[in-house]
This record gives sequence, structure tokens and C-alpha cells, in this order.
Amino acid sequence: MDAVFLSRLQFALTVGFHFIFPPLTIGMSWIIAYMMTKYARTGDEYYRSMSRFWIKLFGITFAVGVATGITMEFQFGTNWAGYSRFVGDIFGAPLAAEAVIAFFLESTFLAVLLLGWNKVSVKVHCLAAYLVAIGATISAFWIIVANSWQQTPAGYEIVNGRAELTSVAQAGFNPSTTPRFLHTVDGALVTGAMFMMGISALFLLRDRHARFALESLKIGLVVAAVASFLQFGLGHGHAIQVAKTQPAKLASMEALDVSTERAPAIVFAILDPATGKKMYSLEIPGALSWLVHQDVNKKVTGLDAFAKDELPPLELTFYSFHLMVILGFYFMGLTLLGLFFWWRKALAKNRFFLWLAVLSIPLPFVANELGWIAAEVGRQPWIVYKLLKTSDAISVTVPAAQILFTTIMFTLIYILLFAAWLIVLRRQLAHGPETVAETSTREAK
Repeated sequence: MDAVFLSRLQFALTVGFHFIFPPLTIGMSWIIAYMMTKYARTGDEYYRSMSRFWIKLFGITFAVGVATGITMEFQFGTNWAGYSRFVGDIFGAPLAAEAVIAFFLESTFLAVLLLGWNKVSVKVHCLAAYLVAIGATISAFWIIVANSWQQTPAGYEIVNGRAELTSVAQAGFNPSTTPRFLHTVDGALVTGAMFMMGISALFLLRDRHARFALESLKIGLVVAAVASFLQFGLGHGHAIQVAKTQPAKLASMEALDVSTERAPAIVFAILDPATGKKMYSLEIPGALSWLVHQDVNKKVTGLDAFAKDELPPLELTFYSFHLMVILGFYFMGLTLLGLFFWWRKALAKNRFFLWLAVLSIPLPFVANELGWIAAEVGRQPWIVYKLLKTSDAISVTVPAAQILFTTIMFTLIYILLFAAWLIVLRRQLAHGPETVAETSTREAK
């Protein structure tokens, strides 16, 4: 058994599972804040009922996200001692800031959201919703700062074999922080909005809570449409950054064998598992050069420019990136279709679109995971780009058998956690939102 492979597998398992939940809570939090604002401004009890329902689902998801995030951070000290020694001076600061500044802000005011309905004023409750959303987004920022430093290190110097911080600003706002943060948060908005769309569509298909479901569907649809189209530009900006700072990753994402002028962008391709060469492909000539350099005649660096032992796994990087892009275009098409039916005043009655919305609930989660795979696998063999290889970052004192055992245990625990999350969500959906009469009665009490 290979300890390096098992350590990477375990970290991929824990991070990948954890990453199911934060994008959903970030995206939902801003939509909930909007709903709370509508309630505060109009006094319409339907918005109160809507907010309460989605806040409950948010709280359930937040709890599972917290539980899954704890194990992830413990691995730095157990499986990745070499990495912890190398980056401890830099990596610890954003993680501490995330916990002290963002997590406690989010969790404190989530308690107000969940428990403060009859205890604080509507304005205070609305403020709490925005503070939860801000806390969730700031939390994402600090995590992305830490991860982006691994992708594009800056603001450091190497002292006695360790990276030591020399500039907080340069390390925090390294070349990939801003594009990755915007790309990730926008993906979270797509995730939260399409989750709301799908759940609302399910209520409409079952002919339950019609006004609540239609209003929630419309809000989710608008947010999903705007965020999906915005993601096209944000993703393009992120790709330009990758081309400048991690050219080997971009070459792998596009399976570009040779540095080429008028480099083509691949629409679809199948790679030969043995050689990595394109067996079948549909390409747009010059499009990659234009996307990267805004000039179809400019050269794009290919895989031939790098030593073979410094190239990431080609197939996994290529397919994960292109599947993510395909899903991005699907989200744009789906939301355009929904807006068309809304314009035709048929949104609540078109069962084809409603079923599409329901069946599409998992797809933003898949897109998030694919983007994470493309980013992390595309950085290999480096755990800190050009500074520390993954094979040099593991804990040499932890045997492979122990890593395998804990990986199996984590897998079983995560299966139980995921099943529990789905069961609790299902129960909330079976109960549905409170009616206006119910909320009005409780308010009177």
C-alpha cells in the first residue's frame, strides 16, 4: 500500500464530501436575506413563511457542513506533517481568521435566525440574515486565500526549509485569490438557487403550497439565471489567470500536446487512455488563443513545454474541467427555458420544466466537485506550486495501514451523515412550509 496515494485519497474524500455543503449554505444565505428583506418591507406573511422554511433547511445543512469540516483540518497534523511544517507560518493565519471572524459571525446570527422569530424585531431578524450571509461568504474567502496560496504562492520567503510570511497583502491577495473567490461564490449562488428551484418545483408537481412554491421558484430562477450567465465571464477570467500562472494546468485542461499558435479550444474530445492523445475531438480553431490572449494568433503553452514528472494527471484534469463547462452551459439553458415559460405565464404548469428543475438539483453540486477536482488535480504533482511536491509533504511516521483504516471509517461515517441529512431534509419537505394562518397564530402568541 502506498501511503502517499492513501493520504491523497483520504483528503480527497474528506474535502470532497465537505464541499457538498458550504456552497449550498452560501448560496441559500443570500436568497434568504432577500426574502427576509421582502418580509420586512411588505409585511407579507408569505415571505415570513418562505424565510422560515428555507432557514430550517439552511440550518440542517450548516450543521452537517460543520461536522464534516472538522475532520478535514485534523489531517494536516496527522497525514501531512511535511506540509504543515512547510506552510504553518502562512496557512494557519487564514484558517484562524476563518474561525474567529467568519464562522462565529455566521453561527451566532444563525441562532438568531432559527430561534428569534418571536424574540427580536423584524428589522433585527433581517439584519441577522445578512450577517449570516456575510459570515458564510467571508468564511469562503479565507479558505480560498489559504488554498489559492498553494496554487500561486506570494508574499513569502524560504527560511530554513520553511515558507515564512513577508507580506500579508501579497499572500492574501495572491494572483489566484480574487478570480477563484468570485468563481466559487458565484457557483455557490447557482447551487443555492437551483436547490430552491428544484424543491419548489417538487411542491408544484405535487400541487402543494402553490403560492409559496411559485414565489420561491421565481426567486431561485432569477438568481440562477443571473449567476449562471455571470459564471461564463468569471470562469473566463479565471482561465486567463491559470494560463499566466499555471500553464501546465491549462495545457492539461485542454489536452494541448504542443505549444501552438492559433491554439484550438476543445468542445468535445475522447482521450486515448494509453497515450493521452486525442482520439476524437471537436475543436474551434484559434479559440483558445483568443480566450487566453484575446488574439487568435498568439501561442498557447502546451504539454511539451514541461518535464513529464511535473505534469498533472491528464485525463482526470481534462474530463473534470470539460464536464464542469458543459454543466455550466446546461444551467444557462435551463434557466433561459424557465424564464421563457415564466414570460408565457406557464411556469407553474409546465411539468416538463418542473421535472427538469427537480432532476437538476444534484447537478450544481457535481459541477462544484468537478471544478475542485480540476483545480486540485491540475496542480499536481505540487502541493504548493513549484515549492513543495505532494510526495514530500506526507507524514512519514504514519503507516499506510492506519491511513487505510481511518479512510474506511471516514467513508462509513460520511455515508451515515449523508443519509441522516437526506432523511431530515425529506421530513422537512413532507411537512412543508407553515401556512400563513399558522405563522400568524404563533406570532400572536
